[in-house]
Amino acid sequence: MIIRSSLRAAFLALTLGGAFLGGGCSRRSAPAAAAAAPAQVLRMGNSAEPQDLDPQTVQGVPELNIVLALFDSLVEADPHDLHPVPGQAESWEISPDGLTYTFHLRAGLSWSNGEPLTADDFIQSYRRILAPAFAAEYSYLFYYVKGAKEFNEGTLTDFAQVGFRAPDARTLVVSLKQPTPFLLKEIACHYAWDAVPVKTIARFGPLEQKGSHWTRAGNLVSSGPFQLKDWTPNKRIIVVRNPHYWDAGRVRLDQIEFYPIDDQNVEERMFRTGQLDLTYDFLPNKLDAYRRDHPDELRVDPWLGIYYYNFNVTRPPFTDARVRRAFALAVDREELVRDVMRGGQTPAYAVSYPGVSGYAPRARLEGGVAEARRLLAEAGYPEGRGLPPIELLYNPNQEYNRSVAEAIQAMWRKNLGVAVALTNQEWKVYLDSMQTGHYQIARAGWIADYADPNVFLEIYATGNGNNYTKWSNPEYDRLLHQALLATDESARYACYQQMDAILVRECPVIPLFYYTKTYAKKPSVQGWWPTLLDEHPYKYVYIQN
Repeated sequence: MIIRSSLRAAFLALTLGGAFLGGGCSRRSAPAAAAAAPAQVLRMGNSAEPQDLDPQTVQGVPELNIVLALFDSLVEADPHDLHPVPGQAESWEISPDGLTYTFHLRAGLSWSNGEPLTADDFIQSYRRILAPAFAAEYSYLFYYVKGAKEFNEGTLTDFAQVGFRAPDARTLVVSLKQPTPFLLKEIACHYAWDAVPVKTIARFGPLEQKGSHWTRAGNLVSSGPFQLKDWTPNKRIIVVRNPHYWDAGRVRLDQIEFYPIDDQNVEERMFRTGQLDLTYDFLPNKLDAYRRDHPDELRVDPWLGIYYYNFNVTRPPFTDARVRRAFALAVDREELVRDVMRGGQTPAYAVSYPGVSGYAPRARLEGGVAEARRLLAEAGYPEGRGLPPIELLYNPNQEYNRSVAEAIQAMWRKNLGVAVALTNQEWKVYLDSMQTGHYQIARAGWIADYADPNVFLEIYATGNGNNYTKWSNPEYDRLLHQALLATDESARYACYQQMDAILVRECPVIPLFYYTKTYAKKPSVQGWWPTLLDEHPYKYVYIQN
């Protein structure tokens, strides 16, 4: 648990700034460069040191931002609205019953090392992510495929019986258990479906080993518009054009530099002094000044995600739903978005994001402080008396995580009489604590992987790799399964309404607010359109010099 000091922040600013400005001066002062067009270099703040760069193990947005540059998808996302468009697959067919997808790969696909990329690479990649020993958090995204869940759980050992086939090097056939209307959206927007270089990975140890050195500079083989040039931990990651990329002629950027800046004051200062073209996030207390003085640089975009707190339901007192609901009802969400966040966020009283693909949850948390106190007393803790010590965990790589935690800490003290200690952990440690259940209450955020209500609800199924609450409800699981068997959207959404109601009643999480994406962008960055998932295919991005 480390709180960054001002000295550390100043050192980081000097180090990062010096690294960039020094390189930039030498490049631009060279005589040969005078007649050439200025280099197309995009410099981005990226919040935290990435967990890894393996598309089959990473989980967070800082990792996603880099993986999007390094790996390409069977189906890509349109840069304006993220609808599925041809990617590595130039075309596909869906059977009339919606159970078979046949993808036709482009001719001449290759990895960044020049080796051919074939349909078998996808099959071997999917075998790896579904391997029980690998324990990939996003393996559940493949459970719509015949036999995938059974193979992942170890009850099926013959991968040939899983619904993937490659009749030839350019054809991939995927067979599903039931129609999955959002499958193409999921493939287009989630890196778990990307092929990984299994032959390269095998040279660095077992395929099921996480944290392998295959993702380091000089080792990593990629398939996207860029390839990894340098990874200096806690300082900078550099990717450069991949000449073997199938659509290399469209790529205009020469280089992208990702800076893992976990101090938003440092990040804003680097942006203001010209060392960054884009920030990852933005300080709430700077919003008004930028709205007034630099409106052309401030962006407040819709973002399909929810900010919430997880309860570890296996640890008292949060084994009791009444206690969980009391803590949830004692939070003033209107005050949070008005006085703390200040970026146009919307208070959240349910888990599902309202309005996505025509769905809006009817269930909502209701009752207020009086009901919260009643529930806590009913559970045996009147005015908070008798509660064990309670700790709230958050990650500090956005300044507002601390501000939100302090505001809610004060609300719980005032409204429930409960003293809650705050603990912060840097990104990798925080992720580990969440995965291993070493927390009581923990800050969390969920950004949709694709635009469908299913994406907000499936993670609370029993055993889901992202269900860090350890909450389990058989009726909820049954409804999720029933939703996927529904023959039309109306029947599917009726199941989701019941699931949202269960989440509101049981409160394994505290929904707090729906995100907006607030950040700063130089007007010179072009081809960066606002999207609901905040995904921006880099091959369309360029610098207007």
